[in-house]
Amino acid sequence: MEMEDESKLKIFSGTAHPVLAKEICDYIGIPLGKAMCGRFNNGEIQVMINESVRGKDVFVIQPTGAPVNDNLMEMLIMVDALKRASARHITVVVPYYGYARQDRKTRGREPITSKLVADLMSKAGVTRVVTMDLHAGQIQGFFDVPVDHLMSASLLANYVQSKHLDDLTIVSPDLGGVTRARELADRVGAPIAIIEKRRPEPGVAKVMNIIGTVEGRNCVIVDDMVDTAGSLCEGAKALAEAGAKSVYAAVCHPVLTDPATERIRNSNIKELIVTNSLPIPAEKMQPKLTVLSVAPLLGEAIMRIFHEVSVSQLFDDKE
Repeated sequence: MEMEDESKLKIFSGTAHPVLAKEICDYIGIPLGKAMCGRFNNGEIQVMINESVRGKDVFVIQPTGAPVNDNLMEMLIMVDALKRASARHITVVVPYYGYARQDRKTRGREPITSKLVADLMSKAGVTRVVTMDLHAGQIQGFFDVPVDHLMSASLLANYVQSKHLDDLTIVSPDLGGVTRARELADRVGAPIAIIEKRRPEPGVAKVMNIIGTVEGRNCVIVDDMVDTAGSLCEGAKALAEAGAKSVYAAVCHPVLTDPATERIRNSNIKELIVTNSLPIPAEKMQPKLTVLSVAPLLGEAIMRIFHEVSVSQLFDDKE
């Protein structure tokens, strides 16, 4: 989509992922907004907006990955500064939405932190949210402002198709991920399989059964995020034991908490395909890791929002 009257559009970035923000600006063809994010001597966050945003449509690029609390607070303070500077609209682009896994109470006296974060963002002055591959789709309903929930399925599907894998099967790592697996499977024209597992305790998964045919198949496990990679590597091992020809993994958010890098390196996963929704430190890069850029997808969404054009049309074509 071509830009018109780009003087009304401003894009700012916190310190969470300036490289992605620059990629998005390059895609759209506008400079990154002038702002300073620093720290006072006592550790408090300092934000300065160094250009006029009065009457502008402002987009703030800030995934809330590690350090989650710093990145979240930095985003809230920047939004407050923009609101007080009379920005017309303030859209936060949060490719990775932190605290998304705490989306419901599973036992007594637990918080629903994803709702709390949504409330904080609304209260700070956010007028719209753009995010990707939420851990649970119902989180969209936690916001009192419009939410554009983008999916990485088209991006991942295009790459998987470029591999020209025969006998392809898309695998959901658990029963809750079937919808995500079906979305990718429909795009690449492949059947799905499901890894049935139970969690005896948080962060620990035990494979119980594999539903579907994986013997002699090239399998691609699809999930929203890879954190410690324990569940992912356990699933890949189970697929190999069930006779899978090869195992790949396609994941949107590379959280990659230790010991994820070591686990992936020592696993039977042939290739881990992720996006750059989060920055990946150089020490966590490895030959098995392939990183796809979400900048064109986010850039196109930003332009559509700015021009008040349908965002959902980005995902209507499943070819």
